[in-house]
Amino acid sequence: MIVFVTVGSTKFDTLIETVLSEPFIEALHAKEFTRLVVQCGDSSCSHTATLDHGSLTLLNIGEVEIEIWKYKPNLEEEYKRADLVISHAGSGTILEVLRLRKPLIVVPNPTLLDNHQEELAKTLANLGHLETTTIRDLPNSLASFDAESIVPFPEFDGAKFARIMDEEMGFI
Repeated sequence: MIVFVTVGSTKFDTLIETVLSEPFIEALHAKEFTRLVVQCGDSSCSHTATLDHGSLTLLNIGEVEIEIWKYKPNLEEEYKRADLVISHAGSGTILEVLRLRKPLIVVPNPTLLDNHQEELAKTLANLGHLETTTIRDLPNSLASFDAESIVPFPEFDGAKFARIMDEEMGFI
């Protein structure tokens, strides 16, 4: 089973360090995940220091195979292959993963200037569409995560969007 971690185009060192830590790897192994794929963006830590743009590092920690790289032009294939996605709380990433109906754990970046990521993550978590956690609690959140409890994200309804726009514009 595969876990895919993404930080998008941001720098989120603490998330990368956490997913490569012993407590997190132990939680992965306990949940029977065998592969961890990490898109680290501009983040830096001891395992990513030698990565060039787009290059790849393969590691084995315990019984988990780890693949780390900076960027790819499109992450959709990675989302589709994953059994679980762990992500920064970027709205584009969240919506893309939820529309693919993949289980998602979101970790808002506390170093950002405003808390829009945290607000979005909490709102969607309250609706049951994903789980949100902090860096500190990520290994425990993974250990207790139940993908079966996730409420599927509704399909996009273009007609509903058009009605809302018509109402807002005063056409109705």
